[in-house]
Amino acid sequence: MDFHALKSDIKQWALALGFGQAGVSGVDLSAAEPGLMAWLEAGFHGEMEYMARHGLKRARPAELVPGTLSVISCRMNYTPPHSRNAWETLGDGEAAYISRYALGRDYHKVVRNRLQKLADRIGEVAGPFGFRVFTDSAPVMEVQLATQAGNGWRGKHTLLISREAGSMFFLGEIFTDLPLPPDESVQEHCGRCTRCIDACPTQAIVAPYRVDARRCISYLTIELHGAIPLEFRPMIGNRVYGCDDCQLICPWNRFAQHSPEPDFAVRHGLDHSSLVELFSWSESTFQTKMAGSAIYRIGHERWLRNLAVGLGNAPSTPAVLAALQSRADDESALVREHVAWALANHMARRQVAGQAKPDDGG
Repeated sequence: MDFHALKSDIKQWALALGFGQAGVSGVDLSAAEPGLMAWLEAGFHGEMEYMARHGLKRARPAELVPGTLSVISCRMNYTPPHSRNAWETLGDGEAAYISRYALGRDYHKVVRNRLQKLADRIGEVAGPFGFRVFTDSAPVMEVQLATQAGNGWRGKHTLLISREAGSMFFLGEIFTDLPLPPDESVQEHCGRCTRCIDACPTQAIVAPYRVDARRCISYLTIELHGAIPLEFRPMIGNRVYGCDDCQLICPWNRFAQHSPEPDFAVRHGLDHSSLVELFSWSESTFQTKMAGSAIYRIGHERWLRNLAVGLGNAPSTPAVLAALQSRADDESALVREHVAWALANHMARRQVAGQAKPDDGG
């Protein structure tokens, strides 16, 4: 079989299936192993115990899936075409900001199903072959594989950047036993720019190409199960699920492309919902509306925890204060604690504002 021709066909089939780009990487990721181990040893993975559990297996595709000779790396754009401007939402203290990737349906199923279809198409031409598909679902170094496949370069915020599409896309892989010729990596184009580092609300990008997840708002609002550390709550602002600041500020995202995928279209008005509105959702409402969404996995309790922080940072309007008071005695201790912090935050701000008023001479 002409594997060069097959690789060319695979790239075209990937585009036809809705992917923005596809490339091929070999399985030698040894260059990334020292950085991975240093990151784990520093404890930057926080409560993501699975990151440490798999260790170097993450950097060794042929150990994860025995027989793997090549990895097909694909990217799929996720920015919905009709959504409220992200900066506008972040600047609206009463609005709830949700990461752009989570405004539509859960990407795991969408990307995985397309990868399966791509694998099926390959099988029609190549015959039976060994493969396994992944998308953020196993110990896979997706950015490293995508970099080696020529799909872009690792930015200083550690995400993949493409000259043609910025960084707002999902990554997925097909591990295969087909000996496909690998693509060449592309040159990095971040230069001396540090906008992503400077823009991070919690300074989680502790050095270029190095993120302390324990400080990252995406980790704090999604991965962390318990209480959000007090020091980070004011910095979170109105970001209630994930954070995009490091991407929004990146000059390369002026080339970010809207997704034509209907499943990634905004659902339930999540791009312009208020904190008060979302905080009023009962558990059954949350489960109904968030079914099929990536947000569903954090559950109603952590959803309320995040919203309580957002409300604590919001303007002290009657509606905001009433919303917080409505859950002051919530059955969840986690929610109660964050609501109490939010109410105390409003009280402290009112006291400061009162002290700052000029003496009217009365």
